[in-house]
Amino acid sequence: MEMRNPERAIYLDNNATTQVAPEVIEAVHAAMEMTWGNPSSRHAFGLRANALVEEARLAVMRLLGARSPGEILFTSGGTESINTAIHAALAAAPAGRRRILTSTVEHSAVRQSLAPWRESGFEVTEIAVDHEGRLDVEACLAALDSGVALVTVQLANNETGALTETEQLARIGEAARASEVPFHLDAVQGPGKVPLAVGELGCDFLSISGHKFHGPKGVGALWVRPGAAPLFHPLVRGGPQEDERRGGTQNVPGIAGIGRAADLAREWLADGAGARRVRELRDRLESRLLGEIEGARLHAKGAPRLDNTVSVFVPGVEGELLLSSLDAEGLAVSGGAACSSRTKGPSPVLLAMGYGEEEASGTLRLSLSRLTTAEEIERAADVLGSVVQDLRGLFSA
Repeated sequence: MEMRNPERAIYLDNNATTQVAPEVIEAVHAAMEMTWGNPSSRHAFGLRANALVEEARLAVMRLLGARSPGEILFTSGGTESINTAIHAALAAAPAGRRRILTSTVEHSAVRQSLAPWRESGFEVTEIAVDHEGRLDVEACLAALDSGVALVTVQLANNETGALTETEQLARIGEAARASEVPFHLDAVQGPGKVPLAVGELGCDFLSISGHKFHGPKGVGALWVRPGAAPLFHPLVRGGPQEDERRGGTQNVPGIAGIGRAADLAREWLADGAGARRVRELRDRLESRLLGEIEGARLHAKGAPRLDNTVSVFVPGVEGELLLSSLDAEGLAVSGGAACSSRTKGPSPVLLAMGYGEEEASGTLRLSLSRLTTAEEIERAADVLGSVVQDLRGLFSA
C-alpha cells in the first residue's frame, strides 16, 4: 500500500529504532573517512582508531554512571549484549545451580537466548507481572535461593513501557548478591529515556543498544560489574579485543556513533526538561485517543512507565489492517515488538499481563522520541481517529 503524503510522514515507532542524530552521522562519517585504522594495530593509524574507541567507551561509561571505562564492553547490539551476559553467567555456573529466574514479559532476545540453556538442563522460572505489567518483585525474591544460576529481567518493557523502578531492582540485586547469583538487566529501552546509574541498580550485567537512543544500528554495549569480571566467559572468541571479552576487530565507526549518541542522551536528560516535554506530548496523545476513539483502552497506565510509550487497544478493527492503513496515511506505528512483527499473532507480553487474544492482537504501540513535535502528535491523533472511523464504517456497512 503506497503512502499518500510521504512528505508529511509521522514516525512514532521509536521503541523499534530511532532516527540517527545528525551529530552521530558526522561522527560515524569522520571515523570512516579519517580514523579507519585497525584499533589493535600499534602504528599511528591504529592508535588513532584506538583513541576513538576509548573516547566512546568513556562516553558510554558516563551515560550509565559507571566508574571505569574498563567496565564497558562493545558489542554488535542489544541482542549480542544480552546473549553475552547470559552466556558469561551460565557458563560459569556451579554444578548445583541449575535454575534461571526471568519474567513472563521479556524481549525475545532474552527468551530465545535462554532456550538452548533450558534444553541443556537448566530450569527457567518465569516471574509473573500484574495487569499493568508490574513485575512481582516479592515472588522474584522468594524464588531466589542457592539453586539459582542467573536472574535476568528487563528495566522497561518495549511494548507497554512498564518500568521496574530503581528501588525494586536494587532489592533484587541485593538478594542476588547475598546468594552469589549473577543479575543481568536488559536496559535496552532505558538510555535516552531515563537516567541510569548502574551502581544503584544492583545488577552485574547491563545491556544497551545504540540505535534505541539516536545512534547507529549494529553497535551496543554491555556493562560488566568489576566483581563479575573474573567469572566472565566470552561469547565471541577469536582475539584479545575488548580486554579479551569479545574477539574481533572493533566496529570503529559504529562505536564512534554510540559514543556521540551517549553524550547527546546524557546532555538531554540532564535537567529533566526534555523528558517532561516528551511526557506531556505522550499524555496529550493518550487524552485525544481515549476521547476520540470509542472503546480505546490504555495498558500500563497505572504502572511506573517510560515517558515516551503509548500502548492502546483499538477494538472493532483488525490489527494488521489498521497498521497498514495508518502506514498508507503516513503514520508509522507498530503492533508490538518490531522483532516479533513478522510473526502474526497476539502479543505474548499482553497475554502475560492477562489480556485476551483480541486485545493482545488489536493493540497499537506508539513511541515518541526527543525529536517528536507537538504538531506531529496532533496530526497523529487526527489520522488515527479518522482511519479507525473509516475502517469501522467500512465493516459495519
